[in-house]
Formats: sequence, C-alpha cells, structure tokens
Amino acid sequence: MRAVIVSEPGGPEALTVAELPDPEPGPGEVLVKVAATAVNRADTLQRQGFYPPPPGASEILGLECSGTVAALGDGVTGWSVGDEVCALLAGGGYAELVAVPAGQLMPVPGGLDLVAAGSIPEVACTVWSNVFMIAGLQPGEKLLVHGGAGGIGTFAIQLASALSAKVFTTAGSAEKLAVCADLGADVTINYRDEDFVEVLHEAGGADVILDNMGAKYLGRNVDALATEGRLVVIGMQGGSKGELDLGMLLRKRGAVIATALRARPTEEKATIAASVVEHVWPLVADGRVRPVVHATLPFDRAAEAHRLMEDSGHIGKIVLTP
Repeated sequence: MRAVIVSEPGGPEALTVAELPDPEPGPGEVLVKVAATAVNRADTLQRQGFYPPPPGASEILGLECSGTVAALGDGVTGWSVGDEVCALLAGGGYAELVAVPAGQLMPVPGGLDLVAAGSIPEVACTVWSNVFMIAGLQPGEKLLVHGGAGGIGTFAIQLASALSAKVFTTAGSAEKLAVCADLGADVTINYRDEDFVEVLHEAGGADVILDNMGAKYLGRNVDALATEGRLVVIGMQGGSKGELDLGMLLRKRGAVIATALRARPTEEKATIAASVVEHVWPLVADGRVRPVVHATLPFDRAAEAHRLMEDSGHIGKIVLTP
C-alpha cells in the first residue's frame, strides 16, 4: 500500500509517500480501504517527534478515516465487506489501508459522501465525549469554545447550538468570527482586541469551556467560569505548565478536567463511538451539524496540508485522500 511516512522528525518536508506492506486485521479488527483522512494538530506534533503513538498503534500518522470495509478479522460481527464506514484511529490514517478495532468503526452519517466523512470522526468523538459525556453541557447553559474556526471549534459550535446551548467563541479575524456566527455561535470574541473573560463576566460566566490552549489560558479560563463551571482542557498549544488559583476554583465550586482521546483504552473509545452514532449522527443526517472542510489534498501534498495546519489560516478541517 501507499502511505505517508515521516522520514525523520522535522518540518512538513519530512513527509514523503512510500510503499509499505499491507496491514492484516487481527482478531476483533476490520481492514478499511481508506477514501479520506484528515490532518489534526496531533499529527503535526507526531511529525516533529513530540507525540508518539500509544503502544501497539500504527506509527503512521492519521487519527481518523473514512472508506470501505476490505476484510474482517476473526470474531467481528455486524460489518460486511463493502460497507461504507468512518473510524476513530490511534494511528494509521495516512495510508491506503488501515486495521481498526471494530468498536471504533462507525457508519457514514446520512447525507455525507465518503470524502467528507473522513473529516468527522475525530472531531465528533472529541467534542461529544468532552463537552457532553464528561462536562455534561445542558440545554440553556453557556459554552465557551476557544479557536472556534478550527476543526474542533466549528463542530463544537454547531453541536452545542443544535442541542440548545448558548455558544460563545474566540477567533482571531473578522472572517473567522463571521463563519463562527454563521455556524450558530451566539457571541463571537476577537481575542486580538477583546478580553473573553470580561465578555463572559458580563454574561454570568461560562458553564463549560472547551480549551485547546492549556497553560496560557488556564488562569483566565477559571476566572471566566460560572459557579459550578467545568473547564475541559484538550490541548497545550499555549504550554503545559500554568498557575491555578485554587481559591477562585473553590469559590466557584468549579472543575478543571484534562483529557486525551488517543491513549484511551479500546473499550472506552468504542463506548464513545457508539454514543456518537446514537446522539450525533442524526444531527449530521438532518443537516443541523455539517463538516466544514477548508481543503482536500492528495497524499502527495501532505506536506502542504501540514503547512496549512501550522499557519492557522484555515477554517474547519484539512482532508487528505490517497
């Protein structure tokens, strides 16, 4: 099979296409012929040598894919060769074939073609598991999404809006903020010239904050929480070590939760995937939530795709196709 590999840790130029042996599905796994995958921040970190895959996972980049079932491993039921699927991966998406634990396989949501479906598993599982399963966002509560124009942000805005939350979001340009508003954000905040803490204070605080910045925003995020608010940290673009005012957190009876999806046990990922299919896919099928794709590029242009991601000028997801 053809796959995008990292010749040695470094910049986007380290990505090349090579011929590798086809994977074989093990017991409980499904072999998928990949139609599309998507670029995530984790891929750029792994390319630089900072985010190795979990033990036993493929060394190939790629945390999601769509495609068709090519073969079934021993003990797999409920799927047939030729089924159109999408999947949450621990690695291996930047390839023509990938072996996936059957529990992480999901049907393609109604209304999506296979290429668009390659952009949705990681963001859907990330947003649903963190904002709803862990933080328990309820109708009428206020959600603050940082980086609203990115892949996770564009999905989180739509999903929370569809489920009757009030959505606040940050972004760094008028164009991005306009897209966020179009997707359902009630309040948009340009972080270059507005203070999101002040905006949230005026609104009574955020019940849930979805944060990809980590240390840089830690103190301000806690300040922006409402009483009994929940801060969910899913990234460290702004560093990994920050100062936490426990007194403020205690007064607010708040919670700071840090989570990662990739390293979770297969059983937990299967539970999340099943919940996404039950609760999120119907919203995708009826058009209330839709993937936002900035660009679709072939594997041969993977380096360009990574540059787009790192330049942070994109809106939504960047998709790769074999």
